[in-house]
Amino acid sequence: MSLRTSIRRTAAPLSWASRTNTCAMPLRAKITNPAMLSASRQYTAPASDPALQPQPNDDPDDVVFTNNYGVRSIELNRPKKLNSLDGSMVRKIIPRLQEWAQSELAGVVIIKGSGRAFCAGGDVAALAKWNQEGPEGQQRSADYFALEYKLDHMIATYKKPYVAFMDGITMGGGVGLSIHAPFRIATENTLFAMPETTIGFFPDVGASFFLPRMEGGLGTYLALTSEQLKGIDAFYHGVATHYIHSSTLQALESRLAELQFPDYMTLENRCKLIDATIEEYATGLPAPRPHISGELRQTIDRVFHRDQPDIHAILASLAEVRDQSPSSELKKWATKTIETLHTRSPTAVAVALEQMRIGRTWDISEAFQKEHDIATNFMAHPDFVEGVTARLIQRKKERPNWQPNTLQEVKMEDVRRMFARNQKRPGLNLLNATRFDEYPHAWIGLPSENEIWSEASNKTPQQVVETLLEKYNGKQGIRERVAEVLERLQ
Repeated sequence: MSLRTSIRRTAAPLSWASRTNTCAMPLRAKITNPAMLSASRQYTAPASDPALQPQPNDDPDDVVFTNNYGVRSIELNRPKKLNSLDGSMVRKIIPRLQEWAQSELAGVVIIKGSGRAFCAGGDVAALAKWNQEGPEGQQRSADYFALEYKLDHMIATYKKPYVAFMDGITMGGGVGLSIHAPFRIATENTLFAMPETTIGFFPDVGASFFLPRMEGGLGTYLALTSEQLKGIDAFYHGVATHYIHSSTLQALESRLAELQFPDYMTLENRCKLIDATIEEYATGLPAPRPHISGELRQTIDRVFHRDQPDIHAILASLAEVRDQSPSSELKKWATKTIETLHTRSPTAVAVALEQMRIGRTWDISEAFQKEHDIATNFMAHPDFVEGVTARLIQRKKERPNWQPNTLQEVKMEDVRRMFARNQKRPGLNLLNATRFDEYPHAWIGLPSENEIWSEASNKTPQQVVETLLEKYNGKQGIRERVAEVLERLQ
């Protein structure tokens, strides 16, 4: 009997409907007992924490919290603004997560977005406006980032299972709300990106922790270019841990509400049960390979390798691909990537590259603390206001007027200065002291390249698939992942 079968038998659902039809709403979900199923918006923070106290202009309806048996859900509710994250939302979410962490009735936390976006990023237009007010406004922006990073670190170190429905646009601040979670569900609507260099900023929200830990040169490529991963690519490349169709998310949420966790069950075993439950809704993958695979992936790994000394070496490698590659598709990609890098903020690109180089040495707490230093320094840099104004407010198509305006003009001492702590401003004090160097829940996604390659040293490809299917309890995507990795690395 497989582990997944064993789990399903020992934690059988309490309704028959969810077992006979995964698209049907389980019977228990139809119960409207207010004691078990309720929604609320407002939450008052403890008086001892002034940073979380509601502000006069906070929107009471921008986050909706729902209790459904063991599930506690957070719904970002600014659909007209693509659920862009602001201080009002963070001030509501943090205390609610703190409350649920202490509740024996809260078994699983789910975060999702209203409308066509999960969360398209932070509300940076407001920050750019504050920055124009001078040092006071810049400090206000820095305070917002402190609040946001506290929430992101809390999610990364949360002691209860946390599930992110990355259904729709998931960028910037939305990545911070999801990428550090043990369960990250992509759908056909997922659109993932870290677009900060486009607006004169750097990849934050813990990007200095998760991007350098992506395999090969992919994390650096995404950081510098703001390239997007769509749908299934987010799953294949490890941004998401699962892939299911968006039409089943509501049924999955109801199914998760049925789960019961005995007091003696460890967090790891709870996560195994949730993993198996999500897999019940896997209905097949829309493509056997990610878009970035094969020769293109090999080229990205080579061009954006961690040993490249600087951005000029990366540009030289791209020019070599453009001029010498026999592949017309690779020539086209290299030409586009060179153009893209030259349109981004030169300072932001240089800072992001340095961040990718040293971020892999930071633990999860250091990542957020050092990013707060960088963010604080960027608030005083002209590129942030210029980029946000040109790209997001005025929607100009032409290249913003960056200062300095070219990559050649960026000096390394100026880049390093962006990482320095401003002694006149406070550093980031996180909400807990939990640290780790690698995600403790990394096993939930697809197997890594190293794991596949290690198994392949003494097994046939079919034996590798069989071994990993057994180890990962028949997880969707194992066959495709093994085939793609072995084809690319052999």
